[in-house]
Amino acid sequence: MIRDRLDELLQRHGQLEAELALPETASDPSLMEKLGREYNSINKNMPVFKKYLQLINSIDEAKEILHGDADEEMTMLAEEELHQCESELPPLEEKVKLLLVPRDPRDIKNAVVEIRAGTGGTEAGIFGADLFRMYTHFIEARGWGIEVLGSSYGEIGAIKEIIFLVKGENAFGTLKFESGVHRVQRVPQTEAQGRVHTSAASVAVFPEADDVEVTVDPNDLRIDLYCSSGPGGQSVNTTYSAVRIVHVPTGITVTCQDEKSQHKNKAKALKVLQTRLYEKEMAEISAEETAARRTMVSTGDRSAKIRTYNFPQNRLTDHRINLTLYSLDRVINGELDELVEALALADVNERLTRTGM
Repeated sequence: MIRDRLDELLQRHGQLEAELALPETASDPSLMEKLGREYNSINKNMPVFKKYLQLINSIDEAKEILHGDADEEMTMLAEEELHQCESELPPLEEKVKLLLVPRDPRDIKNAVVEIRAGTGGTEAGIFGADLFRMYTHFIEARGWGIEVLGSSYGEIGAIKEIIFLVKGENAFGTLKFESGVHRVQRVPQTEAQGRVHTSAASVAVFPEADDVEVTVDPNDLRIDLYCSSGPGGQSVNTTYSAVRIVHVPTGITVTCQDEKSQHKNKAKALKVLQTRLYEKEMAEISAEETAARRTMVSTGDRSAKIRTYNFPQNRLTDHRINLTLYSLDRVINGELDELVEALALADVNERLTRTGM
């Protein structure tokens, strides 16, 4: 099974190399980016795959010599080679298995993240702002790019809703396990008597839709223009720069007023709409699988409580994998690597069991 899967990947690697060299690919930036992401996701693991195949070939060659009519010296050398290779094989094979576990092909995509304040009033919005700051620090530490596509703020910096695009290798695969309800327990800034309150914010993470995957018919759109509200200078409440787009067939509505330019707001709103339509399409395709099997690590249910942030005890608990860390101060400042790795490992182990590798 491992060898078959490796052969498939090596063949796909060669195909991608050839497609990336085509003039028509070079002239299509969107296609170039899409193929490039897939190529890089395979290419970074090629040294491990090649070492494994070399080891397998060395074992086969040594066994062939031992089963042949080689002289005593060649037989001794083959025995030594076989012993050495067989001792190196098990740990390398385990590493290859992990790399060969079937991945969600969307993992390599950029990610669109939405944070919305939940129960808890202004404190929920303040916590939403904390989550946005936490993700921003994590994204910047990885050298990825971030672009706010839409936002709505409340009092004292509270976030009612914010939508942002994360550009980076494997961005969706890294952030997808953040989808769900994040619960906070702490003394709110608005609490005068020092009592601990519980509030929540929801996070949803979607793969960015490529232009070649989702085509939006302009005839299906209703576009409304209105005056922006909030910060923005003299153009606020005087020019029709804010944009609301309704996709009539599905009822999906997207608004954007962050930019002073109507055209920029429209472009951002269309990007969000395109992503939501793509996610809807993918959700419908996988509905039967989701109904038949509930994964331990949820990747899309905004209503599922996934994590608790307890500030008085400096404690963070991820309820899906029963992981508790007493380093909330570092996590809320963007140090998410331990969490991300633990969630990814739990998901890989689950898929390993499912595929029987």
